[in-house]
Amino acid sequence: MDLFSKEQLIKKLREIKSKGWICNARPGNAGGVGNTLEDLLGIQENNLPIPNAAEWELKCQRKNTTSLTTLFHMEPSPRAIRFVPNILLPKYGWKHQTINDEMSFRQTITGSSRSDRGFKVVVDRIAQKVLISFDSKAVDQRHSEWLKMVEQRVGLKELNPQPYWGFDDLFHKAGTKLLNCFYIRAETKREKGKEYFWYKDILILQKFSLEGFLKGIENGFIYIDFDVRTKHNHGTKFRLKQDKLPELYENITYIE
Repeated sequence: MDLFSKEQLIKKLREIKSKGWICNARPGNAGGVGNTLEDLLGIQENNLPIPNAAEWELKCQRKNTTSLTTLFHMEPSPRAIRFVPNILLPKYGWKHQTINDEMSFRQTITGSSRSDRGFKVVVDRIAQKVLISFDSKAVDQRHSEWLKMVEQRVGLKELNPQPYWGFDDLFHKAGTKLLNCFYIRAETKREKGKEYFWYKDILILQKFSLEGFLKGIENGFIYIDFDVRTKHNHGTKFRLKQDKLPELYENITYIE
């Protein structure tokens, strides 16, 4: 497809919306909703043929989904001590469920409540940091044996030091990952074993909002995901409930 303007892309999306129900062109593919839209637009995967395309993305999802999507990977500071494998795992980890002689620290936590092992994300606007906090009093009874081991290893006080991400670092990282985007939400239905999409909601999202990101942590729809075991750190991820993506942008334009 030749290069075309944002206005031409909007016109084409409106035309697709007006078609109503469209059969999934990629059945069996979890990304079928986006792939089908790309086929209708005649473009390669997430390769927008518009000027300054490097600053724009095409994002498409099924409407009303609350599944989590990974925004980016980012290890906490102080990075010099490799906090996750060197402190969280040996001091707060537990026996791996399936691998003998290995420990695991897998936690998906947010700022709206503490996990069953007492961990929580705290947004400290004065210190300009997003911190991980531990409160032994919030640990669920079923983890009492693990808590005893934590007490023997390091005691039951707050993490010291606390792993953190500076606001400036988060703004830079998220700002380079969360580009301006055409965001399309599709209604879905199944008939006679086939899935159909109706690309009903067309939004243009512009300018990443750090405040929206921080509120997402506090309100419980952005998570920090730790996944480390003795022989491998799968990386620390920031994850988002997919339907909350517009809340991470300052400017939202609805296309009728």
